[in-house]
Amino acid sequence: MFSLFFQAFIFIFGLIVGSFLNCLIYRLEIGKGKSILKGKSFCPDCQHTLAWFDLIPLLSFFLLKGKCRYCHKPISWQYPLVEVLTAFVFLLIAFKYKNSFDFFSFVILWSLLIIIFVYDLKHYIIPDKVVFVAIAIALIFNFQFSIFNQFSISKFSNFQNCLLAGIGAAGFFFLIWFFSKGHAMGFGDVKLAFLLGLLLGWPNILVGLMLAFFSGSLVGLGLIVAGKKKMSSQVPFGPFLIAGAFVALFWGQALWKGYVSLFN
Repeated sequence: MFSLFFQAFIFIFGLIVGSFLNCLIYRLEIGKGKSILKGKSFCPDCQHTLAWFDLIPLLSFFLLKGKCRYCHKPISWQYPLVEVLTAFVFLLIAFKYKNSFDFFSFVILWSLLIIIFVYDLKHYIIPDKVVFVAIAIALIFNFQFSIFNQFSISKFSNFQNCLLAGIGAAGFFFLIWFFSKGHAMGFGDVKLAFLLGLLLGWPNILVGLMLAFFSGSLVGLGLIVAGKKKMSSQVPFGPFLIAGAFVALFWGQALWKGYVSLFN
């Protein structure tokens, strides 16, 4: 079990990374050829350059009472929520993956997935420049993991397992996209499914997809009943895929065994 000090360190590290992810999400949104990595942070409303004490993760939001120090316009709750979400995700990864290589690989991948989650939730678009980077990292991560464990047949098969899971998930979503002519599913979901298959492998990818479809259906029906959406309305599916994958990553094996036991 990790010490309280180490847990606090991971949580603070997650808050800092979450703050950076918010910055990347905003710069992806404004686009127009601007670098997503360079340049100082500024208020989206008044464009005033923010000082370092305006950018302290979580703390600055509450000290400023959720408003810009300079123009007093409200700051989106997205900022503290993403910071806290990232911190808790990092803590769970640290508990599950104690090897430093695994920890940092999953931290990078889930940081990218958090960007995709928020961006798709807001804009109904899965950004190619993020998902392609994540796919490349997942392929490298799985390949290196297999090489480092080449003397173990079960470990070596991990790369093939994840690759086939990615191809299978992407193929399934491609068929939905193709036959519905893009109405039931966006092509971005096809790419995201491939990424999640690489991340989860079999059978966790199946658990993640089942959870995504189940939760997506419940939320969609709830929005329709509440009058927020119509049957013809679009609902971004990427966040449900990522949420389902997150549950499957940590509890997929237990859920799969429980599901299989129902038929035995």
